[in-house]
Amino acid sequence: MATTEGTSTTTPNEIVSRLKVKFEKAKEAGDLLFFPSTVQKHKEGEVEYEIRLCPALQHKPHLPTPHFDPRQKDLGKKPDPFEAPYVENLYIGEVEDEDNGKKYVALLNKYCVIPLHFLLASKMYESQASPLLPPDLVQTYLILLAAKKAGSPFFAFYNCGDRSGASQPHKHIQFLPLEDEDGPPVERLAKAAQLENPGRPFSLSSLPYANHVFRLPSMTASTPAEEIEEKLSQAFLSLLDLVVSTVRHSPDYPAGTPSYNVLLTLEHLHLIPRAEENYTLQETGDQLSINAVGFAGMPLVKSDEEMEAVKREGVGKILRGVGLESVHDMQVEGTAIEAEQLVESGSS
Repeated sequence: MATTEGTSTTTPNEIVSRLKVKFEKAKEAGDLLFFPSTVQKHKEGEVEYEIRLCPALQHKPHLPTPHFDPRQKDLGKKPDPFEAPYVENLYIGEVEDEDNGKKYVALLNKYCVIPLHFLLASKMYESQASPLLPPDLVQTYLILLAAKKAGSPFFAFYNCGDRSGASQPHKHIQFLPLEDEDGPPVERLAKAAQLENPGRPFSLSSLPYANHVFRLPSMTASTPAEEIEEKLSQAFLSLLDLVVSTVRHSPDYPAGTPSYNVLLTLEHLHLIPRAEENYTLQETGDQLSINAVGFAGMPLVKSDEEMEAVKREGVGKILRGVGLESVHDMQVEGTAIEAEQLVESGSS
């Protein structure tokens, strides 16, 4: 059965409370395909990666990356899974931003490797190459707050652009449950970072690729939505500026809109600029498609052989292969020089 839309909007708390029942019902009905997996921990430097093995993915056909036209919807033959009518058992509910009325639909991920994996898609078509807007950030954060309150914490991620590992052209943010309340591996690294200026972007220098992180102030469900929007928007724009600056420092970066991955927890916002979608393993010749989950420290492999090849090659090397060289120190130095120049010009 299909549903065109809900009769009313739902709250983030209701979205979270419906997840388990909806997941089991959709799986039993065959509307959701669940692929069991196992996790092996693999330490490299300061990061303990969680490599997930899912053999069933060997039989899933590899689809070409869609082109994310930021101006209009792809009018090809492929149907949009995030457009009404929705599969009833995958449909969780709809939320609406109070300030501007923008609507979103929450749907279970049809091809599921981790239970309760769901997404939040814009009701009206927007391109997956477009940046996250203030309402996107606020609604995502409110869902993360609701999940924490319910005792089942999640983190959110967004794959932006052609080289980000995204598989659908319709704008959607994804949510995965946390087995460890401290967050995915890279988030644990961010939490351990000692910051001189908590209100400014920083980089995890122990990672071998460009990454930009912002530590968020403590906010709760009782924090005014305007304040949440202001804090998240400020953090996102400051990190996006650094992504664009990083891309400009890369002489071979393709022309056009930059691709990047976004990770969002209640404590940090991460943006990682991308140069390539796929990494070719030197040992096997297999291609790995890397999205934001890989940069969270949770890469996905399809076989024991691929698992061992990834360990030998090094997760950090693989992520650097699809990312960019970090120029964060240069960027911070440049910002400091600009600030000094502004002070000098103001005093003269």
